[in-house]
Amino acid sequence: MKTFDLALKICKAASDKKASEIITMDMRGLMFSTDYFVVCSAQTATQVRAIADNIEEELDKAEIHYSHREGYHEGEWILLDYGDVVVHIFKEENRQYYALEQLWSEAKIKIYED
Repeated sequence: MKTFDLALKICKAASDKKASEIITMDMRGLMFSTDYFVVCSAQTATQVRAIADNIEEELDKAEIHYSHREGYHEGEWILLDYGDVVVHIFKEENRQYYALEQLWSEAKIKIYED
């Protein structure tokens, strides 16, 4: 599977659990460790975990597994590292606070529309 196709599959899985403000950030040329970030928001910690669970389940079906996961227990900001694609699932106020889009303002951003 091509890297951007993987990012889109992740976006779809997040959308299926009503994630909001889903974007892809093209990190090629900005980072050596990954090609894309997928960033999305949720209203509650429970929804953050549900989005992460759905992404994991959908990618497991394609035998694609994350290499690292952080923040699941707290549910405030979950990171799923799929190598070429890193997923950031934020509770809304945490996304505003950490502002990845501003931190990595050089990245090309595409808004996901289902």
